[in-house]
Amino acid sequence: MEGKQQQEMGPLGPAVSTADDRRSEESRDAAGGGTQGRPLGPTPSQSRFQVDLVAEGAGRPVDEPRKASGEGGVVGKGSEEAKGRFRVNFVDPSASDESPGELGGGSSEGGNVSFQNGGDTVLSEGSLHSGGHQHYYYDTHTNTYYLRTFGHNTMDAVPRIDYYRHTAADLGEKLIRPSLAELHDELDKEPFEDGYANGEEGTPAGEASATYTPDSKGVVKFGWIKGVLVRCMLNIWGVMLFIRLSWIVGQAGIGLSVLVIGMATVVTTITGLSTSAIATNGFVRGGGAYYLISRSLGPEFGGAIGLIFAFANAVAVAMYVVGFAETVVELLKENGTLMIDEMNDIRIIGAITVVVLLGISVAGMEWEAKAQIVLLVILILAIGDFVIGTFIPLDSKKPKGFFGYKAEIFMENFGPDFRDEETFFSVFAIFFPAATGILAGANISGDLADPQSAIPRGTLLAILITTLVYVGIAVSVGSCVVRDATGNVNNTIVTELTNCTTAACKLNYDFSSCQTGCHYGLMNNFQVMSMVSGFAPLITAGIFSATLSSALASLVSAPKIFQALCKDNIYPGFQMFARGYGKNNEPLRGYLLTFLIALGFILIAELNVIAPIISNFFLASYALINFSVFHASLAKSPGWRPAFKYYNMWISLVGAILCCIVMFVINWWAALLTYVIVLGLYIYVTYKKPDVNWGSSTQALTYLNALQHSIRLSGVEDHVKNFRPQCLIMTGAPNARPALLHLVHAFTKNVGLMICGHVHMGPRRQAIKELSTDLAKYQRWLIKNKMKAFYAPVHAEDLRDGGQYLMQAAGLGRMRPNTLVVGFKKNWNQGDMRDVETYINLFHDAFDIQYGVVVIRLKEGLDISHLQGQEELLSSQEKSPCAKDVIVKVDYSKKTETDTSIAFAPSSSERTSALHKDSKSPSPLNLADQRLLDASTQFQKKQGKSNIDVWWLFDDGGLTLLIPYLITTKKKWKDCKIRVFIGGKINRIDHDRRAMATLLSKFRIDFSDIMVLGDINTKPKKENIAAFEEMIEPFRLHEDDKEQEVADKLKEDEPWRITDNELELYKTKTYRQIRLNELLKEHSNMANIIVMSLPVARKGAVSSALYMAWLEALSKDLPPVLLVRGNHQSVLTFYS
Repeated sequence: MEGKQQQEMGPLGPAVSTADDRRSEESRDAAGGGTQGRPLGPTPSQSRFQVDLVAEGAGRPVDEPRKASGEGGVVGKGSEEAKGRFRVNFVDPSASDESPGELGGGSSEGGNVSFQNGGDTVLSEGSLHSGGHQHYYYDTHTNTYYLRTFGHNTMDAVPRIDYYRHTAADLGEKLIRPSLAELHDELDKEPFEDGYANGEEGTPAGEASATYTPDSKGVVKFGWIKGVLVRCMLNIWGVMLFIRLSWIVGQAGIGLSVLVIGMATVVTTITGLSTSAIATNGFVRGGGAYYLISRSLGPEFGGAIGLIFAFANAVAVAMYVVGFAETVVELLKENGTLMIDEMNDIRIIGAITVVVLLGISVAGMEWEAKAQIVLLVILILAIGDFVIGTFIPLDSKKPKGFFGYKAEIFMENFGPDFRDEETFFSVFAIFFPAATGILAGANISGDLADPQSAIPRGTLLAILITTLVYVGIAVSVGSCVVRDATGNVNNTIVTELTNCTTAACKLNYDFSSCQTGCHYGLMNNFQVMSMVSGFAPLITAGIFSATLSSALASLVSAPKIFQALCKDNIYPGFQMFARGYGKNNEPLRGYLLTFLIALGFILIAELNVIAPIISNFFLASYALINFSVFHASLAKSPGWRPAFKYYNMWISLVGAILCCIVMFVINWWAALLTYVIVLGLYIYVTYKKPDVNWGSSTQALTYLNALQHSIRLSGVEDHVKNFRPQCLIMTGAPNARPALLHLVHAFTKNVGLMICGHVHMGPRRQAIKELSTDLAKYQRWLIKNKMKAFYAPVHAEDLRDGGQYLMQAAGLGRMRPNTLVVGFKKNWNQGDMRDVETYINLFHDAFDIQYGVVVIRLKEGLDISHLQGQEELLSSQEKSPCAKDVIVKVDYSKKTETDTSIAFAPSSSERTSALHKDSKSPSPLNLADQRLLDASTQFQKKQGKSNIDVWWLFDDGGLTLLIPYLITTKKKWKDCKIRVFIGGKINRIDHDRRAMATLLSKFRIDFSDIMVLGDINTKPKKENIAAFEEMIEPFRLHEDDKEQEVADKLKEDEPWRITDNELELYKTKTYRQIRLNELLKEHSNMANIIVMSLPVARKGAVSSALYMAWLEALSKDLPPVLLVRGNHQSVLTFYS
């Protein structure tokens, strides 16, 4: 039965296992049911990617293909399940005039079935890079591809590459796998966080659509030979090969010349391996070295290196063109046909050349690639010409020092003979630029068909071939040509000499007169290769080819790199250069800018100063590519999985260090200048903080370091000297109580941990949704407002449970809160007393868990959530992950503003009412609200010369003293003085003051004054006692006036009630709170802030209402008050 069912379902299943040559045929059969219907799907350029948001209860869209009658049961079930879910279609515009039945083919044998979802699996891996994807109708709910796979209908998706694409992928469409909510949530609930209520009208299928139309027609993509190998070989074989290599052999000898080439090759090979590793760790887009570095090390290094690398390539164009122009001018000079003078001729020829090169580049990459092939052929012919020439020693060339392959010459030239103050390193500095150019292929990564395989293969093979050619030519020229020759035929030796020391002498030539200066030989003639070659003009053509090909490669590389940099918007001022034109997205504006830079440097025509800077710029990017591999390996990120395995993190580090050393060897001042420029750009980008997230290894290493340090810290016992107030603040939404946040931040910033606890109450389903949304939103808000804090939301039945969860579970290892900070409960006596019970129990729970407690009271209040404008909410939500990570951009342009204005509204009715309210002109605030708003920002301003009054009445371990000290260390509070108030006896005031002064000096805490209060226990004023009694009257039990049973029952139901016995028992403590308030008003009414010992109420003995009344009586009508109680373990010490 199952076999028959699979057979009916169409040939997609078998197609997966068939040979490659049958795939296209199978796909065609799948599209049309094997016998009829149109070919499978439109081409990418015709297709439109559409996401239909299907409302609950709505059927399928009108344009959905009608299912075959045999599938009726399945379809019915799918429609039942598809309430409020996404349906993804690939709509062919050209088929709009066809009937729905014809769209997928009319076969009842299941043609439509195989038309869905799975068709892409028959494509080979190679087609991922071809751009020629076919697109299929896809429906997550009636998807019988899964029925064929597992034998029953399931919404669960099988693994497939299209689920892992980026939104704007060039290689095919992004598909959406069913979300966890779709698979897991109850069917009658809304699984999507899309802001729409179940069955809400106004969400027809066609309205939410995202269009994406990749156009792959006419796009030129290169393979590894044309795109990378040819390009790299041309760039590495520069003019150095023909006019400097022979001189290097003369100076350093064959042995050291090979060592010089070998050292340069070591650096370039290590860089090539590192480039290969990064290039195979995921899909590579355009931008070459910039793309590789920025995606590995982040935008800071990437932005810095991208700019200087693009500039270096632009100036390199000028270098190579001037090299070409100089050669042409030399020829003109030999023939006596100079136009004006040497300098101006170089400028004229250079300007004409760069215009021609620009024309080739702008004509398109295909023309540029053809030009490169022609130039490579000329270059290889020139090298062949030289090699052939070495085997044809002519007598006419012997006076110029060329004798053919001779052992005597090889032996003489093997050792060094440095002249004119040259050294090994100076010769190396002259040669090394000839080894650069290994990134020429990587720089056009966006134009490669398969960058992942092309870059490693082409780059490493190019390094191997060019190195062998360099070594071969160095050895052969050193074996054929002597260092010095006169060029005079008359210097032959007729009589055989017996005391010959030089190779020339042994070959019957006397060049001893060259000690005064000659024009021929390895040391004196840059045109040795022309002289040796069989046909000299071909070497000249080779020089032209080498210079022009390198110039062309740089002229193409610079705009491509710059375009990629501008697209990422690292430097907003350059945004205009991000635009591309034509099928290949050519950066025409970038070409023009590169042309102007190159032309400017060509007109200078003096490149001896700029050349070392260019080499250093290239080396800086090589160093960072090597460092990227080391850094990514060190960070141990699970995402670092290069397909290229032949790399080693330590070899890459050595490569990075070698690049930095070579920079100084080439030119120390240019190296310093490069470092300064890179550092300056790094600091700029870091300061600007571009809003990008590329999953760089810097992030991975930051995480790894934090993890390792946290684990290391957890193995260390706490010490009193290292105590830090680590605060759990019950802020709710952090932006709702800014004063609370800023005041705590004043003593935790760069000192201790600060966690903003937010307890979500209410229905669990809604709260869980809000948790993930709020976590990203409010953490971003904290960072944006420069708050060094974490946001920790939890869901709980009530505030007390939530507080317990947070106190027990918040934090990590040693970085756990030790102090609970809450705002004072304003208007507590007008609300539900059960809330007061919960609030006070929070204190008891904190003391049980050995937390300190801080209560902050502002007379205006703390909560400003009812005053916040919708603008602030919206601005904090603009960059939420819901908007950032969404799979497809859904266009709601046809909807009313009500639906789009608030991204996080919990329900449509609340959203609508809030927006209607917001759409009116904002009404002026009343006086109380204005004061509340002013008070909420008071701790953000610089505090003037005023006092922080510390009422240290009870020893709680020193937290009451430590917090004000930490506040005064901050810049905004540094002008404030600490005044300390303590309780004492009238007859011992001086003694108590001296004792406290001694203690404070031992703690090394500065204070301006110490006041001993001898009248704390004086009875408070009668009117204040009466006011207190009036305040607590509604909350008294009055058990003496009730029957025992009634009183007990009431106390059990309302445990916060104050009993007469309790009131009498704690009368003294009550009076003390009232009296302290009188003293506070007398002494501290002008203080900036008051820090005072928090009274402790015994659990089970003091009712919540009485304790709340004490706090009210103690802190009312005062400047900002911090009621502090440590956990009675020392947080201060005077021992070193």
